[in-house]
Amino acid sequence: MSIFDGVLGLSVTAASGIEAVTKKELLDLGYAPGGAEFGRISFRGTFRDAARCNIFLRTADRVYINICKFRAESFDELFEGVKKVEWRDSVPVNGRVVVNARSRGSKLFALSAIQRVVKKAIASAYPSGLTETGETYSVDAVIVDDEVTLALDVSGNALHKRGYRTFVGEAPLRETLAAAMILLSGWKPEYPFADPFCGSGTLPVEAALIATNTAPGLNRSFASEAFRFAPEVYEDVREEARDLIKSNVKPRISGFDVNPEAVRLALRHAENAGMRDKIHLQAADMRAFSSRFAHGHIVTNPPYGERMMRGKELDVLYRDFAKVYFSLDDWRLALITSYYAFERAFGAKAKKRRKLYNAELEATLYFY
Repeated sequence: MSIFDGVLGLSVTAASGIEAVTKKELLDLGYAPGGAEFGRISFRGTFRDAARCNIFLRTADRVYINICKFRAESFDELFEGVKKVEWRDSVPVNGRVVVNARSRGSKLFALSAIQRVVKKAIASAYPSGLTETGETYSVDAVIVDDEVTLALDVSGNALHKRGYRTFVGEAPLRETLAAAMILLSGWKPEYPFADPFCGSGTLPVEAALIATNTAPGLNRSFASEAFRFAPEVYEDVREEARDLIKSNVKPRISGFDVNPEAVRLALRHAENAGMRDKIHLQAADMRAFSSRFAHGHIVTNPPYGERMMRGKELDVLYRDFAKVYFSLDDWRLALITSYYAFERAFGAKAKKRRKLYNAELEATLYFY
């Protein structure tokens, strides 16, 4: 029996600050997730459920099959624990095994040594070792307080790589974080949505995917589709996803940017995502933004210190944007920035704040 059969221990990882959003997504998909531990949320499901998570989750980073847990305070114990797994039932002899290691609060902390021992133990299951001429099987070895968790990555490329963003602008926002910002903002597709600093269009495109109920992973591939011993479930899940698309909706989604080249890039990305007819994109300065609608949401990722502007320039930008925002009727705002003096420059305290990470950069999501 391989690790792909029956009911499995599954887990998904999410960036710091958005674990609760990912957990709600799992609940909405019909699963019963536990709490987040070391950025990983665990639950039970089949291999088909793992495929569903790859295709449907908007805010998760990766999906894993949890293989086993055991304690190890020495490399001998680590080797023996890994060796107990029936690897030949799950990974073919020509599988290319890649081991990723993390350690916290454990006696085993040298990551390169952990990787070598885990891979050696896996290879020992094969009489002549692994030939490694075939598909990649990426194994995570996470050691926390001397407890080892082995997990197999079934996503491959991280889930933020939807496939529509072929080029990135000057200050890219990960698709998973953009989706999390929109979900956290409370926006509903019946209300207007605007991003006055849209850059290469990630926020408007993610909003359109949400409005049309289009699964974010529908048009990309995943590493586990090529796993030799795994059941063929992906086409069935894609058919489920296609049946759920609301193609007739007409959301009022707009994106603006002062840089015409960025808007051209945004148009290309919207086209790639199949959302070109759901989004209005235009080159315009945010100071010209206005709306005839009394209610709406702005969700945006403006320039901030680490990226494109400094000090006084940012103060002027945020002050001018505040004038635009407060001139609107009953609109909500969710804005992400790492600029420490944002609220001072904006001239108003946020109703609430949330720490998030865009890649390795710590930022704050402000809500008005």
